Amino acid sequence: MAVVAQEAPAVRLGSPRGRWILLTTVLGSSMVLLDSTVVNVALPRIGRDLDADLGALQWTVNAYLVTLAGLILLGGALGDDFGRRKVFVVGVVWFAAASLLCGLAPHPGVLVAARALQGVGGALLTPGSLALIQASFHPDDRARAVGLWSGFGGIGAAVGPFLGGWLVDGPGWRWVFLLNVPLALLCAPIAVRHVPESSGGPVHGRFDVVGAVLGAASLALVTYALIEAGGGSPAVVVTAAAGVLAGVVFVGWERRRRDPMLPLDIFHSRQFTAVNLVTLCVYAAFGGFFFLTALQLQVVVGYSALQAGTALLPTTALMLLLSSRSGALAERIGPRIPLTVGPLLCAAGMLLMTRAGEGAGYLADVLPAVLVMGAGMVTLVAPLTATVLASVDTRRAGLASGVNNAAARAAGLVAVAALPLLTGMGPEAYRSAGAFDAAFRRAMPLCAGVLVAGAVLAFATVRRPAPRCRRPECRTHGCVTAPPLEDGAGGPGHAGPEGAAGGRAPA
Repeated sequence: MAVVAQEAPAVRLGSPRGRWILLTTVLGSSMVLLDSTVVNVALPRIGRDLDADLGALQWTVNAYLVTLAGLILLGGALGDDFGRRKVFVVGVVWFAAASLLCGLAPHPGVLVAARALQGVGGALLTPGSLALIQASFHPDDRARAVGLWSGFGGIGAAVGPFLGGWLVDGPGWRWVFLLNVPLALLCAPIAVRHVPESSGGPVHGRFDVVGAVLGAASLALVTYALIEAGGGSPAVVVTAAAGVLAGVVFVGWERRRRDPMLPLDIFHSRQFTAVNLVTLCVYAAFGGFFFLTALQLQVVVGYSALQAGTALLPTTALMLLLSSRSGALAERIGPRIPLTVGPLLCAAGMLLMTRAGEGAGYLADVLPAVLVMGAGMVTLVAPLTATVLASVDTRRAGLASGVNNAAARAAGLVAVAALPLLTGMGPEAYRSAGAFDAAFRRAMPLCAGVLVAGAVLAFATVRRPAPRCRRPECRTHGCVTAPPLEDGAGGPGHAGPEGAAGGRAPA
């Protein structure tokens, strides 16, 4: 029996129900944002407590990113058909249950499996959080509601490393994950009681599950091959070939399917393709940088987890404070210069971070690198999002944002898998300050080189967006792991639910 979408009365932001909706969406998205920023600072302690090697620490990060990046487009489509509130609540509960399993994990294998399950929950609740705001609020209040949602989310991302460090040094690393449980116990009942249900149309049951599985399998297999390549096992070659084959089959499947998860014709826009290639370069470098720097500050410099988290705080704070101004500047001068200068500044910051060795001082060695890095991220992230949205038709803006967000997360996980291999880090490298420092000094120029490549690509390919295309609504943000997710449903210039973040293309 088909379920027909019913429009609930538009909620005003200033009403009690409006405040409850905003609270529950902020709580839900904050769970994902916190986990994306706090886990890195907990890695050395996780490794010591669980006797995990570097490969297990890589998987602690990447198992989550594999399922999140591979399934986030499908998550948006499920919300459109089955109900955005329903899928959002399922995602919150799923994420909390997986977090509980992470917090109770007795050995690295259980932790990695639980992190993969966390990514599934994140893929369900992340697109739904913003889609609920777009579907619930009165058109006159949507822009302000999205601004508050992204601003509070940015604050959560900024607080994440500090909070994570405090938890690791205090009650222990397990509370980095267990903290999600009370947040979910608060969020889910509020959503059920106060958030109106909405959907994008009749449920037809034709979801691109095969495409989602193929995409996630390709990422997982390639990641496994990169992490295990140092061992020289013949199975690595087989796994790498299987990952590439799964990627080829994924492309063929999406091309033939009537209603694909990833409509490949979106890449007919040269600007969209070019900006996503820049995204891959930029977020590969970011993923490698934040993974290795959190370890470097603790293993080599000698910081506690709290000190390491606090040391990186200025990067996120600068984005939170200045991202809206950066976006406004890009609107005046066009995105080409910001997308060229921003990666170059980030590259300079990464090279400066090589000064953060044994005996380094924060003010002289770490802070200058963090500030330059933050200035580069401020310069490029908001224009990157705006250019992605401007490079496609407005009704596909949400899909374009979802693809860009997934590409950024995939780039980060590949970097975390590949950098230890490229720099000669052995399984026990993070237990030796000298060995890790030497590898870190080789890794930062590699990350900087990828950013320079992104800058050259941006200068050669990016052009000023057409003035008819809409601006991003998430003007204030602080997430360093992926561009802010934009939704294409509702509001001026939007064409309805088929443009929702992560949603399907029209059949």
